Amino acid sequence: MRQVWITKAGAPEVLEVREAPDPIVKDGEVRIRVKNAGINFADLSARQGTYPDAPKIPCVVGYEVSGVIDQVGEGAPFKVGDRVFGMPRFGGYSDTVVLPAAQAFHMPAKMTFEEAAALPVTYLTAHHMMLFIGTVRPGMKVLIHSAAGGVGLAAIQLARANRMEIFGAASPAKHEFLRGEGVAHPIDATGDVTRQVREALGEAPGLDLVLDPVGGRSWTEGYQLLQSTGRLVAFGVSSMSTGKTRNLISALGMLLGMKWYNPISLMNANKTVQGVNMGHLFDRLDLLRPQFEALLAMYERGEIKPHVDRTFPFAEAAAAHHWLHDRKAKGKVLLTP
Repeated sequence: MRQVWITKAGAPEVLEVREAPDPIVKDGEVRIRVKNAGINFADLSARQGTYPDAPKIPCVVGYEVSGVIDQVGEGAPFKVGDRVFGMPRFGGYSDTVVLPAAQAFHMPAKMTFEEAAALPVTYLTAHHMMLFIGTVRPGMKVLIHSAAGGVGLAAIQLARANRMEIFGAASPAKHEFLRGEGVAHPIDATGDVTRQVREALGEAPGLDLVLDPVGGRSWTEGYQLLQSTGRLVAFGVSSMSTGKTRNLISALGMLLGMKWYNPISLMNANKTVQGVNMGHLFDRLDLLRPQFEALLAMYERGEIKPHVDRTFPFAEAAAAHHWLHDRKAKGKVLLTP
């Protein structure tokens, strides 16, 4: 099999395609010949050496794949030829993946392999933030940071399906795209986000929900934008890595800009601060499978549809990481063997 390896911590050029023997299934496992593999921001952090959950470098990362099963272990409820999503803990940057059958899901007949690789982690993250640990209702006001990214677009589609009023922060070049996706209030992420949101809110007292993968000062400002009963959900710390290699100054700046909360202040403000790390929930498939099934039902009803920006062959994995670092993507970026 062919895999994309992180050979050492550094810029995207440290990615390298290597050959390895094909893995063989054990009881309860399936083997997937991969058509597409999703790229997530955590992969970029792992390559930089700033993602503590990643395997020790050199390693292969990747949380989500789509493909066709070509080998089935005893007791696995699949058959050769099944089209599936796969959710490996790591190792998704491979043309062949073996994983427990519980981490594979049948694809809807009308879904493409590109859509399938763009859905699992991004849409589960958005669903978990909005519909599992929290409750969204029609008319609620939500601010989505990195709104044109994979999780951002998934959150927009879920917010649109639940008739929420959407504020989406992204660079101005992506605002027209966001309006087409249903964002009523595009916000310039390079400017004063707080001022823009306050102006768009008008007489409204504040936001009901803020989804923030930026961290640091952005979390502090988002909390201040919440009205009573509002909720801030942190699901990333992209401000910790502003370049393409590890930057200790950026990490320190993120920490210094972050406010610390205590239960008494949260109680008195009637506000909630929550965190989501989907990588830490892979051992809670009892929680994730029902959410995944709910997302597939939404897909079948036409309420969500993964948006793939670009696909890159394994040999151009470095260019794919550059594309994401440079904030060029609208939606999901994939690798293909």
